[in-house]
Amino acid sequence: MTRVAVTGVGAISPVGNNVTDAWRAIVAGENGIGPLDIARGHLVTCPIAAQVRDFRPADHFSLKQLSVLDRTSQFAILSAREALSDSGLDPAATASANTPVIIGTGVGGMNTLDDNFHAIYGEGKPRVHPLSIPKLMTNAPASQISMDLGLHGMTLAIASACASGAHAVGMAFQMIRSGAARIAVCGGTEACITAGTMLGWEALRVLSSDTCRPFAANRSGLVLGEGAATLVLEEWAQAVDRGARIYAEVTGFGANADAADLTSPDPGSTRQAMEIAMKDAGLVASQIDYINAHGTGTNMNDRIESGIICDLFRDAPLPLVSSTKGALGHSLGATGAMEALLTVKALHHQVVPPTANCEQPDETLGLDLVTQTARHVRIRHALSNSFAFGGLNAVLAFSAVD
Repeated sequence: MTRVAVTGVGAISPVGNNVTDAWRAIVAGENGIGPLDIARGHLVTCPIAAQVRDFRPADHFSLKQLSVLDRTSQFAILSAREALSDSGLDPAATASANTPVIIGTGVGGMNTLDDNFHAIYGEGKPRVHPLSIPKLMTNAPASQISMDLGLHGMTLAIASACASGAHAVGMAFQMIRSGAARIAVCGGTEACITAGTMLGWEALRVLSSDTCRPFAANRSGLVLGEGAATLVLEEWAQAVDRGARIYAEVTGFGANADAADLTSPDPGSTRQAMEIAMKDAGLVASQIDYINAHGTGTNMNDRIESGIICDLFRDAPLPLVSSTKGALGHSLGATGAMEALLTVKALHHQVVPPTANCEQPDETLGLDLVTQTARHVRIRHALSNSFAFGGLNAVLAFSAVD
């Protein structure tokens, strides 16, 4: 089967509005969580979120473009532009290559929806913006990327809650490996930090009121985040022939469904997803050096994921583990793509990023956890875990370039 290279990356995040700034902040253990700043924020009890700051849409889009772009599509386009530019591919040549665009998102254009509902039910207005539906539809980010970059391949949205971004990367990987495409633009985006969405998450009683501390003894819940991440995947031989910089190789993808509880993960099923990814990559447990964990910061999920990792590696050296949600929050449909991108960067730079805010690691979890300081170590192979509501699991395997 065809080998698959990562040749371009792009991102906009709570710790940086491009990959360079975001990666520097993540490695430094910086924290993108801060006071909640949204319209109608007085309705929300939770005081914090991981928001994209210092972002001015008018710096990147015309007024005509903005009339049809929800915040989630704006993020998607910017990260895709950066990733394609980073890859060194000519957009015109990419278009002629029939490049697919596969983008994950959990809930779609919630800013548009929230504003419309407020206008109708809060202000009594009889009408909303005529382009409201094209702005809020779940496939809008993928479609807007295809139009912005002139990409004519199969374009679609993946909606699998918190695994959406990872599923998108996995499907793009499978397309290239099978020969269905030579290049793919894939990733995830989310911008759902609105009053209505926050109230929904508050009702679940899983939000932290101070910060996100994945795998810490004093962890208190997750923090909602936003942003986007895009990867350009490419047929290995083509990337080598054109002299492209190859960040890492995508080597495996494991995905399944618990078919059990809507919100509580099933340990056996999530472990199986990790095993499928390793088998797909031709790897065994002893070859995995790093896991970018799902690591939400909730008591239950961190304990279950830790138990799975310890069980899976009981006869092999424990890999290093970290969660970047301590810095970025949980960006739902974007988080799997963002964590895939950061795993790729970890392999490229041979640096394991730390788990921000984890000042008191929970020793009972049994992990080899990277906490306050990044570790410069040899990383050959890595996994990126994404486990979602609905019992949907997606695990990506990446390998360093020799």
